[in-house]
Amino acid sequence: MAPTVPPPRPPLPDGGIAQRAAGDSRATWAAWYEDELGWATVTAPGEPVLLRAGLHFDVLELPADAGRAVLRRIGPTGPVVLHGRRMRLLVAAGSAEEVPGLLEWLEWGSLPLDLRAIGPGSLITAPAPPGTPPCGPGRPGGAAVWLRPPAPADEMELTLPAFDGFGGAGRGGRRAAPDLVRLLAAAATECHRARLIVNTALSKERQTQPLAFS
Repeated sequence: MAPTVPPPRPPLPDGGIAQRAAGDSRATWAAWYEDELGWATVTAPGEPVLLRAGLHFDVLELPADAGRAVLRRIGPTGPVVLHGRRMRLLVAAGSAEEVPGLLEWLEWGSLPLDLRAIGPGSLITAPAPPGTPPCGPGRPGGAAVWLRPPAPADEMELTLPAFDGFGGAGRGGRRAAPDLVRLLAAAATECHRARLIVNTALSKERQTQPLAFS
């Protein structure tokens, strides 16, 4: 009996190769975060890899321009993510719940600041692992990238800013990152400054616009 030749496989639909590559990228990224750092991830077909906040880290999110100014002022911090026009500073788990009270204590509580604390129950887009091109799955607005990648799992705790008390005592001396109070004070100052710059620019723009007569 003559051997039968299987029929040719139908071609992948448009975008099929790209979808398969994106799926492989998601699996690789998720494996890196889970195996190398021990971080919990969330994956779904067609969606970027997400990281769960509140377990191993919390996040301070602010405008990218204000974030860059904070990094210039503070120097070494914990891991830092850039995602479009937003910057995310990773801080110790449990920090998000401290932020409102600390802002009040720092006398920033009554002012509108584009500063967000992200903690338990929240998800953030996972940046490309170090050494991986930032062209994998991501949402519109630019891929998330590490500006300062995370340290190995056994060193992570010491790189995350934490609230060590108003005197900065306790674990602060062992940390390679600033105390949360110092970081939050700098972040609030730069967010307020960025808001003033935007408001001043808008005010000047209105003043230079010609009056419309009906």
